[in-house]
Amino acid sequence: MANVTFKGSPVELVGPTLKAGDKAPDFKLQGADLADVTLATSAGKSRILVVVPSLDTGVCSTETKKFNEEAAKLDGAVVLCVSVDLPFAQKRWCGAEGVDKVATLSDHRDASFGEAYGVRIKGGPLDRVLCRAVFVIGPDDTLKHVEYVSEIAEEPDYAAAVAAAK
Repeated sequence: MANVTFKGSPVELVGPTLKAGDKAPDFKLQGADLADVTLATSAGKSRILVVVPSLDTGVCSTETKKFNEEAAKLDGAVVLCVSVDLPFAQKRWCGAEGVDKVATLSDHRDASFGEAYGVRIKGGPLDRVLCRAVFVIGPDDTLKHVEYVSEIAEEPDYAAAVAAAK
């Protein structure tokens, strides 16, 4: 299990701790248009999965906007931002913030993504929310980069994720 804290206090995560070289688990998330999105939806491309607790928080907002800027420079790669925010809220947030290169996806239905990727928080004030993490999946569906951000209130290593996606 990844060691993750929220404002210095440890949080318990549900699911495995993935690592580079592992096969990426499949997932079924809901897009802004309410359609299902799976790993196969972006088959053959490099994917950066940006996992955030909620787009409506300062660090998550900053992070997603930074990845939106990076996505514009990536050729042949997609950036997918996953949270448990409802698709309606994700779409509203993207419109208000001008985020148009990152696809937002919701794990609100059954938290199966959170459990498969080991990012669902169990218990405490963030129960069922996803911890901050970044996964880069290659065109062959193998994880090329994994970062479980050790302190949820901090930003990830952008450069490492972008380098892995190139």
